[in-house]
Amino acid sequence: MESPYKGKTGLRRLINAFGYSLAGLSAAYKNEDAFRQEVRMAIVLIPLAFYLGDTGIERAIMIAAVLLVMMVELLNSSIEATVDRISLENHLLAKRAKDIGSAAVLVSLVNLAAVWALLLI
Repeated sequence: MESPYKGKTGLRRLINAFGYSLAGLSAAYKNEDAFRQEVRMAIVLIPLAFYLGDTGIERAIMIAAVLLVMMVELLNSSIEATVDRISLENHLLAKRAKDIGSAAVLVSLVNLAAVWALLLI
């Protein structure tokens, strides 16, 4: 069955999508401690990337690594919310889903550290 919200097209769809994205960022910031920490990290690291990067490519890669952490955290938070919506009971598959999402965040943080270290050393 198709979603009744999929009927919008053109500019109206773009405006709606932008609004949904802002609502998602707001919800993540209000409800997710890890996302708030990563926003604070980005507030420090993104300007630092402009200062420490020697070329535009280096700056772009450093900023992309920071934004990747935030993107993965948003996806992890959406997985956790979906799992919790389905059931709050302890279940092996629910734990697996949440642990895998958390592992993805860890990998993105390792990537961030590796990218910055390689570019700054």
